[in-house]
Amino acid sequence: MSTLAMTVAYDGAPFCGFARQPGQLTVQGELERALGTLFAREVPTVCAGRTDAGVHALGQVVSFELEEGELEGRSLAKLQRSLNALTHDGISVRSLRVVPDGFSARFDAKWREYRYRLVVGQEPPVFLAPYAWWLRCDTLDVDAMREAAACLIGEHDFKSFCLAVSAVDKSTCRNVMAVDIFEEEQLGERCLVVRVVGNAFLHSMVRTIVGSLVDVGCGRREPAWMQEVLDACDRRAAGQCAPAQGLTFWRVEY
Repeated sequence: MSTLAMTVAYDGAPFCGFARQPGQLTVQGELERALGTLFAREVPTVCAGRTDAGVHALGQVVSFELEEGELEGRSLAKLQRSLNALTHDGISVRSLRVVPDGFSARFDAKWREYRYRLVVGQEPPVFLAPYAWWLRCDTLDVDAMREAAACLIGEHDFKSFCLAVSAVDKSTCRNVMAVDIFEEEQLGERCLVVRVVGNAFLHSMVRTIVGSLVDVGCGRREPAWMQEVLDACDRRAAGQCAPAQGLTFWRVEY
């Protein structure tokens, strides 16, 4: 057996999330369909982190195993070109490599990084519109948002920031290593980026963190409220779930 890992980027707009779903267009479904075509059998894949419908990725990692002899006469470069030719236009296999036997894109990950784009102002974005949340306000109090985010650093129970139905009978403790908020210019447009790094994430966790930080930045909540949300361990205590299109799965560290 040979274990391979590919780094995959995708525009989440056309897909019903990463995970395969019967009768739905998904990133995993497209990758496995292409692998099945190339190797004339089912080739299961494992990803570093499942993304929801509409969420993008720049550095998603997907691992899979090939049987003995399936790589013979086929270079990694040729396999990569074939995968890009066979998958949806919204998917790009950016690299492909052989990794140690038993490698798992999910379980061998040390941490994952997500980035969320916010565009603040009365004028709508043009180029960033499909990849950001446009907030029709004049400004956000970034210092207040940073103060609120500070209490999230470390290992905590993030049940308040998780889709309630997905938290039933499951551990909701996670270790958040960084929450950074900074301005950038992308494609000639200004945006505010919320960068979140953690060992793993719950369903909708990053988007709920961002939605809650926006409540603080808009002045609807004080920074100290974020600690109250964390302590409540109740999804109803947190803010809104930010729209999917602003979120990008940025990279994974192994």
